[in-house]
Amino acid sequence: MDNEWFGRRTYRWSDWTVEGLAELKRRSGTTVSLVIPAKNEAATVGGIVARVRAALVEDVPLVDELVVMDSDSTDDTGALARAAGARVHRVVDVRPDLGHHQGKGEAMWKSFFVTSGDVVAFMDADLVEWDTHFVSGLLGPLLTEPGVDLVKAFYDRVLDQGGAGAGPNGAATNEGGRVTELVARPTIALRWPELAGVVQPLSGEWAVRRELLRDLPVPTGYGVELAVLVDTYLGRGADAIAQVDMGRRAHRHQSLRGLGAMATELLAVADRRVGLGQGREAVEVRQFDTGGRTMTRTVSVVERGPAGRVAPAPEWHQGEVADSC
Repeated sequence: MDNEWFGRRTYRWSDWTVEGLAELKRRSGTTVSLVIPAKNEAATVGGIVARVRAALVEDVPLVDELVVMDSDSTDDTGALARAAGARVHRVVDVRPDLGHHQGKGEAMWKSFFVTSGDVVAFMDADLVEWDTHFVSGLLGPLLTEPGVDLVKAFYDRVLDQGGAGAGPNGAATNEGGRVTELVARPTIALRWPELAGVVQPLSGEWAVRRELLRDLPVPTGYGVELAVLVDTYLGRGADAIAQVDMGRRAHRHQSLRGLGAMATELLAVADRRVGLGQGREAVEVRQFDTGGRTMTRTVSVVERGPAGRVAPAPEWHQGEVADSC
């Protein structure tokens, strides 16, 4: 991606008003689904749902479906999301005839079967510094630019208070995107340099036209964001991708060993797209604690095929994908 692309396909959330977007949506007849994949996010998911519902469902009709995909939570994530006004689906209960895998990507893939929006937007459930423009900003390019099929958010990352690299008083810092800087960006530079202009290739806030989502393979874990970005570029070109500056974003961060598992998933996504590692479903990653104590982690690298190629649900199962409310 050159500077011309960056200038043409980079926006800021304040380029549109919520009311203006709602009018564009009404005129075009476009419907919007917002999906929030969540696992054990009881601390934040209720507040996120309530805030989005108040601003973008009740005050301004921008979001038609507000769905939380509950990924095997052992806390009150589902109950709190439902009480705040979301439609909640347990991932394991959606199309059980297709089996079940752990992971964020699995929740996103299965959301295709319980949503109907022409545009599907995704937002993380662990945000602690954010606003509803994280949703509305994603819709701007999709409602104004017919050639745009995928929109990625970007932002200044903020680490947990007191975390390594955190700025004073929660100041924005580049240290928040460790996997992005150490794995995703170097991989893109080596294999798809045309994507180098994407500021946050792994951002959890993104929106896609349903007809594109239908045709994409989806990794079941954290590789989903990189896979969607690369596959959109390979299938539709750079101009099908846009990005929107959302300002600041803060969320909880994982341990270094957890980031190692995420990095493994990203490398598996990249390998598959250059013809390597085909057919592998899991990788064993050996990590070490103090004193050389060995810890072995099995990392799933399963990818789901395009949802649009999945056969309809068996008749015996037709009623089981209903909202679990």
